[in-house]
Amino acid sequence: MIKVYGIKNCDTCRKALKALSAAGLDHQYHDFRVDGLSADDLDKWIASAGWEKLLNKRGTTWRNLSDDIKDSVNEAVARDLMLDNPTLIKRPVFDTPQGVIVGFTKNEQALLGL
Repeated sequence: MIKVYGIKNCDTCRKALKALSAAGLDHQYHDFRVDGLSADDLDKWIASAGWEKLLNKRGTTWRNLSDDIKDSVNEAVARDLMLDNPTLIKRPVFDTPQGVIVGFTKNEQALLGL
């Protein structure tokens, strides 16, 4: 089973869920805002994909951070920021039997078998 993490108003998450359903792939959705985010899950993703890939620097949440925080970001700071503000995580995150996949570009779709 593929566990999909994201937020319900994210267009990319909706597109990914639709594609998984159309392909008949067994999946479960986890909404950060509704279901929360565990430190264990985030630590697993950081170990697998890297904090730089997980940290979404293109969104509104990132842009609203102070320049001091943005300039001093490292793995520990990024981890704390993502735990406090899950919308800072690039979406969607797929937890698959083969490993963690972040994003939904053609490359990630191929890894998911879509």
